[in-house]
Amino acid sequence: MTGKQKIAMGCALLSLALLFMMIIWGDSGFFDLMRLKQEKEIMMEKSRSTENENVELYRTIKRLKHDPKYIENIARKELGMVGQNEVIFKFKEERSENE
Repeated sequence: MTGKQKIAMGCALLSLALLFMMIIWGDSGFFDLMRLKQEKEIMMEKSRSTENENVELYRTIKRLKHDPKYIENIARKELGMVGQNEVIFKFKEERSENE
């Protein structure tokens, strides 16, 4: 191999090495692609979670609009309401002598 051929071969190898480095570490390179795939997976999971939450909220809204028993149940649990003709008994707690 002559000197010119060695220089040309060295330049070609250097160019290939630089091209390889750009493919791996450069903008829109391999590592950037992997990062974007991870971000996409995270966003897809959040999207599925939000979609499931929306379905549950839709069902709750539908029940609140059309199911009187459900409304009564919510009123009892969250607001402490009592039904008509119901009586509530409150008992005093017995205190021990140590208190």
